[in-house]
Amino acid sequence: MTAETDHPRLHEDEFRKRSTPVRDQTIGMFLEALASSTPAPGGGAAAALNAALGAALIEMACLLTIGRPRYAQHETGMRTALAEATKLRTRALNLAADDVMAFGAVSEAYKLPKETAEQRQARSEQIQQALVAATEVPLNTAALAGEVIQLARRIVDSANVNVMADVAAAAVSARAAIEVAQINVEANLAAINDPPRGKELSERLTAVSLLAAEAEETVRSIRSTING
Repeated sequence: MTAETDHPRLHEDEFRKRSTPVRDQTIGMFLEALASSTPAPGGGAAAALNAALGAALIEMACLLTIGRPRYAQHETGMRTALAEATKLRTRALNLAADDVMAFGAVSEAYKLPKETAEQRQARSEQIQQALVAATEVPLNTAALAGEVIQLARRIVDSANVNVMADVAAAAVSARAAIEVAQINVEANLAAINDPPRGKELSERLTAVSLLAAEAEETVRSIRSTING
């Protein structure tokens, strides 16, 4: 009897976790998949989820400011920020799903046969293509997280004073997304052997480093506001 017939329910659950889009998974499902021995989801998807958490916290801060008489003068700006944060959250969840697919493609490429010279050549090309695609996702995640950081900075002087800690938490979550994405890009670049493409990706990584510095400054600024 195979393991599959011995434990059909186990395999059904595993298939359900893998096939359910990230945006439709419960937190528990995502964490179980993250904790499993499968290579995806991994750090890249976690980074995108951190960016989504940051965007969601900004949404909450906006909603707890909108409609309050004390902040009436900021109503229009906060509504605009709310709409932007909602779009960022959706995009971040899509990037989490993209990362799972991209890293899955890398794993599959490494499994290709390599008995003959032709197979080794085809495998190497497929691996390189998959690595480049997998590097694009964390770069996009970092850029999105940078937008979350900028949005947090933009609302800090307009938001309800009672949600300042949540605005700071949004910035910290986005900063974590940037740093994890940065690490993932660095890891992939080490394995990419196409000099022109590697140079292009390295230049974009430099921009990510600047975002990380901006994120750190934003977090310090918001915490300074909280501490008076």
